[in-house]
Amino acid sequence: MPPTPWVTLAHIVRPQGRRGEVIADLLTDFPEKFAERKRLFLALPKEENPEPRPVQLEDFRLTPGRVVLKLVGVDSINDAETLRGLNLVIPVEERAPLDPDSAYIDDLIGCSVFDTAPADGPRLIGSIIDVDRQASNTDLLVIRREDNPALTAEIPFVKAMLIRLDIPNHRVDMRLPEGLLDINVPSARNARTE
Repeated sequence: MPPTPWVTLAHIVRPQGRRGEVIADLLTDFPEKFAERKRLFLALPKEENPEPRPVQLEDFRLTPGRVVLKLVGVDSINDAETLRGLNLVIPVEERAPLDPDSAYIDDLIGCSVFDTAPADGPRLIGSIIDVDRQASNTDLLVIRREDNPALTAEIPFVKAMLIRLDIPNHRVDMRLPEGLLDINVPSARNARTE
């Protein structure tokens, strides 16, 4: 399946107040960018949605983990209720630029991870199927193992281990400490996919 041309910034949870505002869960690491965005798009949270429809952002305010949004033309609690469960998205080309050693999670999914530590050359560990951002203070790459596709491995995505990030070629080179793959092997039933 080709990658989606849309990036989700927030998921609308419910109306907020009586003036047409909505409260949404943030799904972006750059919430401050709402200040620069006047045009957003509303989309159903399913992959088979029709084309997202454009909306104008009138105002916003950030709260911990959430954003309160006021959209042009949404002026009552009833108007806001019709937006419950929708996603706010933007075209992928409007994403915020990143540092060279950073990547968007969507871009990491499907990349092959190689361990450059072995003396006999890089070894393919597997492909990234998810990024666990909740487990600890460090993002964990969830990798479907090449040697046993029924298993996954969790590898901390930290600069100390990152050698090269080559998103155009879907490749991540890392220098893994000896024994890391033996420690971070959750059971096959815990593997998550997108």
